[in-house]
Amino acid sequence: MKKYLMIVLMALAGVNASEAQLPDWQGVETIFGRKGTVQGQVLKLAFPRSDLSVNVGNVHVEPGLALTAWLAFRNMGEHAMVMGDLVLMESEIPSVEKKLMEHHLEIAAIHNHIIGEEPKVMYMHVGGEGDLLKLAAGLKDVLDQTKIPMATPGSSTTKADANWGGVESTLARTGKHAGNLLQFSVPRVEKITEHGMEIPPFMGMATAINMQMVGAKEAATTGDFVLLADEVNPVVQALLSHNITVTAVHSHMLFESPRLIFLHFWSVDDPIALAKGLKAALDQTNSSR
Repeated sequence: MKKYLMIVLMALAGVNASEAQLPDWQGVETIFGRKGTVQGQVLKLAFPRSDLSVNVGNVHVEPGLALTAWLAFRNMGEHAMVMGDLVLMESEIPSVEKKLMEHHLEIAAIHNHIIGEEPKVMYMHVGGEGDLLKLAAGLKDVLDQTKIPMATPGSSTTKADANWGGVESTLARTGKHAGNLLQFSVPRVEKITEHGMEIPPFMGMATAINMQMVGAKEAATTGDFVLLADEVNPVVQALLSHNITVTAVHSHMLFESPRLIFLHFWSVDDPIALAKGLKAALDQTNSSR
């Protein structure tokens, strides 16, 4: 009987300890004033730069194509980690850097993702570990140094009757539809870690392929391939052979394993032609089928 009671008490203690470590996602959402998306132990918040009017040639870039900042928080029991990608104007970078350092947060990269855009846009990859709500409050202070809209975002895409069936069939994947936009997220097969902690695809570790209809017959595409070093040039060759321009090749993280290279691209063409090129590039990677 005593043994049975001890087992019950230990089980109850385990439940209480687990409940005590549940992440305060509502507290994070309250700090930023918006709802996020929860996947497993990760909360991801999106910050579309609807305040910007950016064009690449004759393409007006919608926030969902290439202008959405994000922060992803992962619960790790007694503390949390955060990773993110901030979409910034050049003039915003100095004050953002200063606030990140004040809050003991990390900068992993600052660079371009696309080329030829007007006005010029930069991307800053950030991270940190610690108390969940302190991380959130620090990053809210960081975002307050920018003109990123902090009101709860409404729909940032125009309504359209785009038929993406041919693209999805060519890529053999179902994407996310949002007005003029089609978005794919393609995880890698390998487990990716940083400081020994697994980083799930939802935290920016999946290849992102975005398309936006341009007029009635063409689409713009951009995004980034998440690659091992020996995959980079085969992917470059596959993209270039389908008239898709490589716009950046760089890192997004500091201590990841295996080492990852992020390759960004841009093209405007018939959607099926774009899909064929992107499929050829995906076939050069160890991505989930």
